[in-house]
Amino acid sequence: QVQLVESGGGSVQAGWSLRLSCAASGYTSSSSSSSYCMGWFRQAPGKEREGVAAIYTGGGSADYADSVKGRFTISQDKAKNTLYLQMNSLKPEDTAMYYCAAERPPCMPTMRVNEYNIWGRGTQVTVSS
Repeated sequence: QVQLVESGGGSVQAGWSLRLSCAASGYTSSSSSSSYCMGWFRQAPGKEREGVAAIYTGGGSADYADSVKGRFTISQDKAKNTLYLQMNSLKPEDTAMYYCAAERPPCMPTMRVNEYNIWGRGTQVTVSS
């Protein structure tokens, strides 16, 4: 059973950077089944959860929400089974709980919440002006 654990959140000022990590465990040793669709999502108080970035760990380009394009970068370290979200030029509106999610293939690396069945517990990001 795949488990996801996020870390790296914190309280920062506008314009600063943070890097979130999502450590995955429970993968099988077979390379053919170790590729997943993975994404970063966020949920601010009183708002619905929204997609931020998504990627297929087996290769291909990443996708980003318009609100974070040019500021956030999703990446992975397959040797460490870890997904990252580099967040630069943070804004107060980026304040939210950030979640990592995964879905087994066949899958599409979308930013639709209901496309993912494996979720971490989240890490809080707070950006002050």
